[in-house]
Amino acid sequence: MSDTITPSLVSLDEDLGSDKAAVVRSLAARVAATGRARDAEALFADAWAREQKDETGLPGGIAIPHAKSSAVTEASLAFARLAPGVDFGADDGPADLVFLIAAPEGAAEEHLAVLSKLARSLMQDDFTSSLRAAASAEEVVRIVRAAIGEAPAGTAPAAAPAAAAPAASADTRLQIDGRPARIVAVTACATGIAHTFMAADALTAAGAEEGIELTVEPQGSSGYKALPQDVIDNADAVIFAVDVDVREPQRFGGKPVVRSGVKRGIEAPAALISEAVAAARDSKSARVSAAAASSEGSSAAPPTSWPARIQRILLTGVSYMIPFVAGGGLLIALGFLLGGYNVTDNAGTVIIQNSLWNLPTDDITSPLGPLGQYLGSVAFMIGSTSMGFLVSALAGYIAFAIADRPGIAPGFVAGAVAVLMNAGFIGGIIGGLLAGFIAWWLGRLNPPRWLRGLMPVVIIPLLGSIVASGLMLLFLGRPIASLMELLNDGLTNLAGTSGIVLVGVILGLMMCFDLGGPVNKVAYAFATAGLASASTGDIHAVPFLIMGAVMAAGMVPPLAMALASTVLAKNAFTPVERENGKAAWLLGAAFISEGAIPFAAADPLRVIPASMVGGAVTGGLSMALGVSSLAPHGGIFVLFAIDPWWGFVLAVLAGTVATALVVIALKKWVGRKELAEAEAPVPVAA
Repeated sequence: MSDTITPSLVSLDEDLGSDKAAVVRSLAARVAATGRARDAEALFADAWAREQKDETGLPGGIAIPHAKSSAVTEASLAFARLAPGVDFGADDGPADLVFLIAAPEGAAEEHLAVLSKLARSLMQDDFTSSLRAAASAEEVVRIVRAAIGEAPAGTAPAAAPAAAAPAASADTRLQIDGRPARIVAVTACATGIAHTFMAADALTAAGAEEGIELTVEPQGSSGYKALPQDVIDNADAVIFAVDVDVREPQRFGGKPVVRSGVKRGIEAPAALISEAVAAARDSKSARVSAAAASSEGSSAAPPTSWPARIQRILLTGVSYMIPFVAGGGLLIALGFLLGGYNVTDNAGTVIIQNSLWNLPTDDITSPLGPLGQYLGSVAFMIGSTSMGFLVSALAGYIAFAIADRPGIAPGFVAGAVAVLMNAGFIGGIIGGLLAGFIAWWLGRLNPPRWLRGLMPVVIIPLLGSIVASGLMLLFLGRPIASLMELLNDGLTNLAGTSGIVLVGVILGLMMCFDLGGPVNKVAYAFATAGLASASTGDIHAVPFLIMGAVMAAGMVPPLAMALASTVLAKNAFTPVERENGKAAWLLGAAFISEGAIPFAAADPLRVIPASMVGGAVTGGLSMALGVSSLAPHGGIFVLFAIDPWWGFVLAVLAGTVATALVVIALKKWVGRKELAEAEAPVPVAA
């Protein structure tokens, strides 16, 4: 590539707009004006779509929006120095140095080569300082071209200083058996571009400075070049500076592992190296985390708080659970749309006794007739089956986050037991944590050589399942059953009095407390039992009012999370949560409260209280407006069975807005430090 950046692509201290969309649009227009793109608006649309997936703001006042676009004819780099800066989503504030990287649609390697070179330069203070001090567009071009390898012949790239030469002899703290430690590392971020390569360079430079042998494998979005297996085999320890799963992790089996977020690989590479060496020295428990090693007197960084470690573990479980929620929930919604709100009554019978060439003839409730009844039943049953794995998947992959593959089976079994005991997703979290830590502890044992091969595939799954699920069965079953019975009796007594609005508030709180767990199920079972036993034809009788309040309140958490994460406060949520928010719109509209579980599992102390506030508002308002529902499920897809429908919609909207505002306020002002700690190392097994 030549002349990737020219003076006409540089903007210095100009007002390009007050938000990032205006800045990206202006830079796209510059690329088009120079003849490097056919259509400025098309380039902007592609760059903006990329920005919506994952914000491109970086620490230090930097942003790198980028796109591969069919509108681009020549790979280009546009630059703006902004005064004042504009928010691109970085935690430390607005960006004043913005690069728009535009590449032709088919130029994957070319595009990523520029990105990685630029990203590596951006972590150098000399490079960013020189950009901020540049007096002209021509000077900016010289600085950037030198950094990305396009300097004219004979010109040294002054902006990106070389890594320090290896020390003559390594610090004794970083030696293993009298020689410099040998460390391998993997870096990977959600997009596989900027942070991936920045962390790789930071670790490489830190290793050279410390005088140790450190080899890094950046796992970028265009693929990766796997480290030679002999390099891995000879390594003393492994660093995973990643925000996503490591590809082919079995290659590193048996090695001590230190895991952190990719951002820590950029900001504290020397600390990660010290932690890895400390873990390697502990031959008895090679899989301990950096926190455990530091507690035994190494030079590692102070351990992270347990709430932050647990949060990271929960996030892993949630990420694997999401496909079950999204796919199953949308299929259930489709089932109600095709088969009508009574599709739940006989969906299983319909799919067993009928087929496309033998459509049902009895009890047709679908507005589309027999074909709609059959297709709706099929969609509903597939969705229900998928949702049935939700708690087990959550528990299984929480255990996986703690103990790696040996924890999956005990975690799944503990999750299934939680469902059996009607413990919901809270029981799944508890079961997953139990199974994970038990499997992790078993994995630390040092069995005889003849038994080692059986440990991960037989012994750990067997003992982990017995202990974790046994604890769930012995100590959680009776308390949950007693709680459900107590709640059901209390609601029945209260509904018989004049406190009908108070009943709505209580039901709303219960529906939003555990999102499909035992408390939620008590409220829903109470409503559906009343609906089934209603002996009056009055649509505004108490059982129908209760059903309306329960369904309206149950829609609030996912709708509120969708509103907050995709519309009102995107920067308060992770890219994964913003993607979940898109699916949560439809899940909430279909009265699938589990659509909010990915948010609640990752941040329960903020999401659950906020959801309860909205649920109480919706439940009380629904009762006050006299909203009744003849349907036990379906959300907006059964508005024809709700009266008055406008009251139902108003109550849902009020609660959704209330929850969204509360959760945004909590995320903004409560416990920000703990959230930042979530990237710190956690115990894992290689």
